[in-house]
Amino acid sequence: MNETNFTLFQNIVEGIEIIIYACILAAFFRSFMAGKKEWNPQKSIRTLIVFLSYAAVYFINIAADLDGWVCMVIVTALLAAASRYLGIDRKPALLFGILFFCIRNLSSLAMASVNFYIGRRFVQGEESIEKILWNAALNFCLVELLQLILFSALLYIAGSRLKKCRMELHTRELCYLLLTPLTGILFVNVIFRILLMVSENRVIQLYEQHPALIGIVPVVAALFYAGILVTIVSYQKMVGLQEEKKKYFVEQQQVHAIQERMEEVEQFYDGIRRMKHEMRNHLTNIKGLYESGNFGEMDQYITRMDKSMNVFELAIKTGNPVTDVIVNDRQKAAEKQGIQFQSGFIYPKSERYNAYDIGIIINNLLQNALEACGRMNTVNRYISIASRQKKKFFLIEVRNSFEGEIVMDADTNLPISTKGNGASGSLHGIGLSNVKREAEKYMGDLDIKVKKNEFSVTVLLQERPTIKSQVDN
Repeated sequence: MNETNFTLFQNIVEGIEIIIYACILAAFFRSFMAGKKEWNPQKSIRTLIVFLSYAAVYFINIAADLDGWVCMVIVTALLAAASRYLGIDRKPALLFGILFFCIRNLSSLAMASVNFYIGRRFVQGEESIEKILWNAALNFCLVELLQLILFSALLYIAGSRLKKCRMELHTRELCYLLLTPLTGILFVNVIFRILLMVSENRVIQLYEQHPALIGIVPVVAALFYAGILVTIVSYQKMVGLQEEKKKYFVEQQQVHAIQERMEEVEQFYDGIRRMKHEMRNHLTNIKGLYESGNFGEMDQYITRMDKSMNVFELAIKTGNPVTDVIVNDRQKAAEKQGIQFQSGFIYPKSERYNAYDIGIIINNLLQNALEACGRMNTVNRYISIASRQKKKFFLIEVRNSFEGEIVMDADTNLPISTKGNGASGSLHGIGLSNVKREAEKYMGDLDIKVKKNEFSVTVLLQERPTIKSQVDN
């Protein structure tokens, strides 16, 4: 092998390397893109854009001979600019790009020691130029392959950790997560400039003067990577604590809401009891008006009685005071928004269900349905709730219309909130998790189906002997 062939060989390997790294970057970004898991054309186009962004910049770099940090900045900027189309928020897209290049640089730094050590064993001791070039080519391929394997493994570990984190980043959270990767990139660039020095037309490797660096440099690279993982894990724990606080807040809201419903139920039935007690007086008054022949006043009196009694009349009867109030309250809210509301919900006859638990389930389901319909621009908006009991099993089904795309969480199999960024979106996502938690009390579960523009949730509950109703039917 002569020098020309060796240079050509290096260029070919570098070209293949660019394509492989572009594929890895595309796969990395694809795992965070919004949309269905299965193949679809739109998601494939988004993945192709990520691939082309990297490949185009680095193939241009071969001809233009740009600095490595310039290529990193350009690719990251392109991905951040196209983040909306890619289905990723801009801040996470920026984080993913910088993290990708940081891990790549750290892998390259770790392999620098391996390259020096193996290179000396392959190249030194050979006399012919051809043999030296062949060994150098073999060393080049081996080091690049090891670097690729190391980089892929490290990126996979970091990516799997990131998937467990909430990707709705605030500026402060983004800065916290970027601190270590940016420091790592800067450190690697500085170290590479130190390791290779030019003095009096001679290239001096610092490894030759300080052999201990062969072991120290990979350790430092590993420490930087460990710092990245620690940062991600600590952020993950911080987000977990925030979610726990939100869950506690939502649970307290649910308790307060049910308590209010219970108070409304008590007031409702207190009114009915008062009406019963007053009925005798009303009948005496009507009898007196009848006997005196004041039929006009009697008619007005009866009309006023009818209106006062309508106050205590519920449009939907479920068979339980708590669920009566909840369903009727949501029905009124739907009517105000022009949403069609249909109820076929009947409270289970078994006393082994807690009205409080059932109330939390239907309250969350109907509230989520109202919010989904409220965000629709079309006229065809509807909500339907139904129930059925089969022996020891009780099914609750809520169906509603919606617009947009439903993204399912891979870990929980629950929809990821699409309400928007911030606390409101996060709280909305907790609604179905509360339903699932209540269902698990009854050895049950929930099933979610999405067909065209209809979202349906079916909750399965099973009787438990230990569960006794706190509210009589």
